[in-house]
Amino acid sequence: MSTPAVPGSSGLFTGFTKLCKGLAVVLIGGHILVQVFPAAVNYLALIPARTIPFAWNLLTAGYVEQSVYGVVVSTVGLLFVGKLLEPIWGSREFLKFIFIVNFLTSLCVFITAIALYYIMQEEIYLYFPVSGFYGILAGFLVGIKQIIPDQELPVLKLRAKWLPSLAVFVSIAVSFWTTGAATYLPTIIFGTYISWIYLRYWQRKPEAKLKGDPSDDFAFSTFFPELLRPVIDPVASVFHRLLCGRSESPNNAEDYTAGGTPLPGSDPIEASRRRERGARALEERLAAEKLAAARIAQESGRDATDSV
Repeated sequence: MSTPAVPGSSGLFTGFTKLCKGLAVVLIGGHILVQVFPAAVNYLALIPARTIPFAWNLLTAGYVEQSVYGVVVSTVGLLFVGKLLEPIWGSREFLKFIFIVNFLTSLCVFITAIALYYIMQEEIYLYFPVSGFYGILAGFLVGIKQIIPDQELPVLKLRAKWLPSLAVFVSIAVSFWTTGAATYLPTIIFGTYISWIYLRYWQRKPEAKLKGDPSDDFAFSTFFPELLRPVIDPVASVFHRLLCGRSESPNNAEDYTAGGTPLPGSDPIEASRRRERGARALEERLAAEKLAAARIAQESGRDATDSV
């Protein structure tokens, strides 16, 4: 007698993109490499004292997981979040996002470690190996926040827009009770901020000839509770002027103009359409998975009937 398939199991574990599968192989391969040849960590992980002349570790560190837990979490996160983001962004943009966030996150960690060494005069900041995909995973959460901010997560009973903030908060809280926080905490914090900068100011939308997402729903203060936003907004505006050379009004998009001409990425309507496309893509994927599960259950029932 045939064993009925578990409803929903097939749809849940299908639909992974070729790019995500390839990157998953890279993560698993990197983990196996450092387990078989432990000395490889000295050349692939980010060790600030050795970044010069081994500058390539600014690129390779993000793809090297030193623990089994890390490679499992990173691979699962990449596959499942990637099959939501990549169809919306496109494979080229998805890969570009990963490359830029990974490199700039590693660069920020490197600069921070050097600064801490000069301030604290402790060599541990120079020789502690930092690596892992956590910064990019944190960036994926920011992408989810941008695309489907109001989607409620059934397990956590939480809207998707709070995922990046929750990840950073939990990471900081856990760091008080663990000794290895230096391996992931700076990466998660910088990964979250760099990915927001990229999506807010740099990501290009060729089909709309726009760049970035200036919508109020994606402002930096939206990562914080309502109570703190009046304090966060003035601070965030300073960094905004440094990045863009212009100020942002929290209530309208008029400041995204120069001489009456809209600046690239200054269309709030396009930002709204982007979120609608994200929500629609998620709904279509969920519907397809339910349909596949129903079809499998029906076929399993038919097989069971035939075998009786």
